[in-house]
Amino acid sequence: MSEGKKMTSSRRHHLKSLMLQIAAGWLEQEKKDAIVAKEAYIAENCPAPDLSGDSAALMEICKKLHHAIDKIDEERYDTAAKVEKVDKEIQDLKLKVIELAGVKKPALKKVRMSADAMLKALLGSKHTVNMDLRANLKQVKKETKEEAVSHRNLPTCLIRR
Repeated sequence: MSEGKKMTSSRRHHLKSLMLQIAAGWLEQEKKDAIVAKEAYIAENCPAPDLSGDSAALMEICKKLHHAIDKIDEERYDTAAKVEKVDKEIQDLKLKVIELAGVKKPALKKVRMSADAMLKALLGSKHTVNMDLRANLKQVKKETKEEAVSHRNLPTCLIRR
């Protein structure tokens, strides 16, 4: 592709289909190679048993096969246990990563709580002081309060002083 020229859609489609054909060929070849490797492994590690002979020889062959099966079963169990252990370690590490990254704190809910209840919640049984915040407020005379309310609604020039 040279500068200034764009690839046409038909050319792009043709190249894409060629790449897909090549990839499909590679996958087929990999499957054939896997089958050949499996057959070679079986031929090497699992020779065909010699079944010619009397019943004692056949019994001996059966005992050997059972022993081999038991050995493979033990290896499979050990491998499964190792995989399970590694999976658990991976899960623990994932949790540690999440903890290190920081967990989002949930939004706090507004709770109506008196100062006494808040101190009791924070300090537990140590809290003995009773805080009555309303006792510290100034007392307002009722007449003064009514005057203040009536003055709010009037224009400033009409307020008597």
